[in-house]
Amino acid sequence: MSCIIKVTLLLAVVVCISATQMEEGQHCLCQRVRNQFPRKTEIKDIQIYPATAFCDKVEIVVTMNKGLRFCLNPKLKAVKRLMNNILKQRSSTTNRPTEVTSTQVTATV
Repeated sequence: MSCIIKVTLLLAVVVCISATQMEEGQHCLCQRVRNQFPRKTEIKDIQIYPATAFCDKVEIVVTMNKGLRFCLNPKLKAVKRLMNNILKQRSSTTNRPTEVTSTQVTATV
């Protein structure tokens, strides 16, 4: 009889643990977002975290020059423009042709 109780309690614990892990947004970094965009001169770093299996939303974490960190609302127009500029800069740097540094270049037609 005590073995059945132990198995039932163990099963209940496993169900409780799995239920809490499946809660939506449980593992997101940003529990609250700021709706004010800081001055560009005050920003030290911006990190963009895409949606994952653990957090279903895009998170934008800003680090200020003084070390303060906070999350920005990704739905703000200023934040969307900033993200577009960052993506444009990344795509322009990755799409550049590489320079040939060797002195002999052969071309086949």
